[in-house]
Amino acid sequence: MTAPDPTREAEAARGADRALRAAARHSGGRLAAAAVCSVAAAGAALAEPAVLGHTLDLLLRQDPGGARWTAWCAAVIAAEVLLDAVTARLNGGVDARSTAWLRRLGLGRLLRAAPHHAARHSPGELSARLTAQATTAGAVPAAVVSAAVALLAPLGGLVALVLVDVWTALAFLAGLPLLAVLLRAFARDSGASVGRYQEVQLAMAGRLVEALAGARTIAAAGTAEREQERVLRRLPELGAEGRETWRIYGTTMARTGALMPLLLYVVLGVGGVRLAEGALGVGGLLAAVRYAGLAAGVGAVTGRLAAVVRGRAAARRTAALFELPELSQGVRRLSPGGPGTLELRGVRVVRGGTAVLRDIDLRIPGGTTAAVVGRSGSGKTTLAAVAGRLTACDVGRVLLDGVPLDELSAGELRREVGHAFERPALFGEDVAAAIAFGSGPAPTPENVRAAARAAGADAFVRRLPDGYDTALPDAPLSGGELQRLGLARAFCRAGRLLVLDDATSSLDTLTAREVERALTHDVRPGTRLVVAHRISSAARADLVVWLDAGRVRATGPHAELWRDPAYRAVFGAETDPAGSPEAEPEPAAAASGTGAAQAATPAQEPDTEPAAAASALALAPVPPAAGGPDAQRSADSDAAAGAARAWTGRTGSESTAAPERARAEGPEQGPDAESAAAPSPRTGVAPAEGPDTGASAGTGSAAAGGGGRRAPGRETVR
Repeated sequence: MTAPDPTREAEAARGADRALRAAARHSGGRLAAAAVCSVAAAGAALAEPAVLGHTLDLLLRQDPGGARWTAWCAAVIAAEVLLDAVTARLNGGVDARSTAWLRRLGLGRLLRAAPHHAARHSPGELSARLTAQATTAGAVPAAVVSAAVALLAPLGGLVALVLVDVWTALAFLAGLPLLAVLLRAFARDSGASVGRYQEVQLAMAGRLVEALAGARTIAAAGTAEREQERVLRRLPELGAEGRETWRIYGTTMARTGALMPLLLYVVLGVGGVRLAEGALGVGGLLAAVRYAGLAAGVGAVTGRLAAVVRGRAAARRTAALFELPELSQGVRRLSPGGPGTLELRGVRVVRGGTAVLRDIDLRIPGGTTAAVVGRSGSGKTTLAAVAGRLTACDVGRVLLDGVPLDELSAGELRREVGHAFERPALFGEDVAAAIAFGSGPAPTPENVRAAARAAGADAFVRRLPDGYDTALPDAPLSGGELQRLGLARAFCRAGRLLVLDDATSSLDTLTAREVERALTHDVRPGTRLVVAHRISSAARADLVVWLDAGRVRATGPHAELWRDPAYRAVFGAETDPAGSPEAEPEPAAAASGTGAAQAATPAQEPDTEPAAAASALALAPVPPAAGGPDAQRSADSDAAAGAARAWTGRTGSESTAAPERARAEGPEQGPDAESAAAPSPRTGVAPAEGPDTGASAGTGSAAAGGGGRRAPGRETVR
C-alpha cells in the first residue's frame, strides 16, 4: 500500500472541515434551535438533583412546602424529557439537510467537471462517496453541537458538586486526568482506523460496480469465481480494520465504564463519611451523588466523539469531489443566425503528462460536414470533446462564429452545440422523455417524433408496448436502437454545431446512410463534426480532418486524401507497394458486389453519392452459379469485374485505370482475394462488414451532404 502524503492528507482534512462548516451554515437555523433545546435540557438536568435533594429534605422534615416542591420536581423531569425529544428531532433534520447539501454539492461539482477529471474516481467509489460517506459526514454538524453541549452537564455537575461539598468534589476530580488520557487516545487511534476502513470500503465498492457493469462479459468468459475473488480480495483487510475500530471503541468504553462507577463509589463513600460527621444532610448526599453521576457523564461524550471522528474521515472522502476542477463558462451569447463556423487555434491538450492533441489549427466553415478520421489513439474523441467544450484545452482557444466557447454562458453553449455518442446514456421516465432530454424549453411531441424519424428510430419505437410512452426499463433496446435514440435526442435539440462521436458505429451500412441523409435534409442546417471510422462517412463529408498522433496531418476532400497510401491504411485498405499516388484502391463494388446485382439495385436518389451506390451493390445477394465451387468462383470474379466497370464508369478520371486493373488482377488474385471480394458461394450473402465493407472503398464525392440543403416537402427537426 502506498504511504500517505502528510501534506496532502492535511490539505484534504482542511478541505473536509471547510465543507462541514458550509454544511452547518446551510442548516444554521435548525442547528441553532437544536443547540438551544439541548442547552435547556442540560439546564433541566442540572437543576434536577438540587430540586430533588431540597424536596427530600422538606419531605423528611414534613414541611408543608414539600408538596409544592414535588410538583416542581415533576415539572423539571418532564421538561428534560420533552427537550431531549425535541433536540433529537431537530438533530435528525439537521443530519438530513447536511447530507443532502453535501450530496448536491458533490454531484453538481462532478457533473460540471470535465469528463477526464471525473474519471479519476471509479463509478463504485463515486456511488459510495455520494451515499454512505455523505450520510456519515452529514451527521458531523449535529454531532459536534451535541458533543459540545454534552460537556455542559458534566462540567455543571462538577461545579455543583463543589458547591454541595468540596471533599466529594475532590474525590471525583482525582480520576479525571485518567479519563482525559483515555478520551484523547480514543480520538487518535479511532480516527486512523476509521480512515483506513473507509478507504478499503471505497476500493471494494469500485470493484463491485465494475463487476456488475461487466456481468455479461464475466458470464461469457466463465470467470465468475475469479471476479468474486477479485472483488472480495480485500475483505480480510476490511474485516481487520473493522475489528480494530470496534476494539478501540470497546476498549475505551470498557475503561471509562469501569472508571466512572469507581469514581461514583468513591464519591458515595466520602459523602457517607460527611453525612456521619453531620457536615452533609440526606438531601445533600442525594444531590452530591446525582451531580457526581452527571459529572461522570463525560464518558458518554465518547460516543458523540466517535461520530465526529467517523464523520470527518467520511467528509475527506466526499470532499474529494469538491476539489474537482470546474469547467468554467462565461456569460456571452452568440449572434442570431450564425452559420456555425468552428475554429481551433493552437489547441493543445495534455492528459497524464502526455500531449493528446498538439498545435491544432483548424477552421471548419459554417454548414460544412467535417469527418475526423485517424488511427486509434490519434485524438479523435478528444478533438470532438474540445470542439463541443465537454473538456477544456490546456493551450489555445476554440471559437464558434468568432466567440470563444469558454466565454459563452452554459445555457447558450448547450443550446447551440449538440452531441451524440457511441454509447449514449438515456435519461427520463419514458422513451419520449429520453429523446426530449436537455436544457431549455421542452420540445413538442411532434418534434420528438420527427427527430426519431430522422434517426431511423420511429419504426421500432412504435413497436414497443406503449410506443413513445414506454418506460425505459421496459424497453428492450439493442446497441443500434440505443444509438438511434441517442441520435434522435441530438437531432431534437440540434443547434448550429452538432458533434457526432462515432454515433453510428452500431448501425448497419444502409441504416447509417439513411441517418446521414436525414442529417443533411431533415435536421436543422448547421455544422457537423463527425468522428468517423467508416470510409463511407468520410466519402460523404465535405471535408476530412486526418489526425495522426495528435496532429492534423492533412485536411481536404476524401477523394484527394485517398491518393495517399497512408490515408488508405487508416481504414485498413491495401496500399500500393510503390507508394504511387495514382495507385487508387479498388472500388467497393469491385470488392464485394456483382454485375447481376447492379441491374436489381433500385435507382438511387439524385443526391446519392457513388459510394452509396457501391454499398447497395455490395449488399445485393447473388444466386450460386451452376457447376460447383470452381464455376462459382469464376462467376464471382466476373461479377466483381463487371461491377467495378459499372462503378468506375461513374467516377470520372478513374473510368480508364480501374477496369484495366480489374481485368488484369481478376483471375490471378487467388483464393484470399476471392473470399474477400465475393459473397459466400453457399449463402449468396455479402460478407459481414468490418469498419465499412459496403460503401467504404470508393472515393466518392467529398462535397456531398453539404450542411444547408433541405429536400422539399420534408419536415425539418429543430
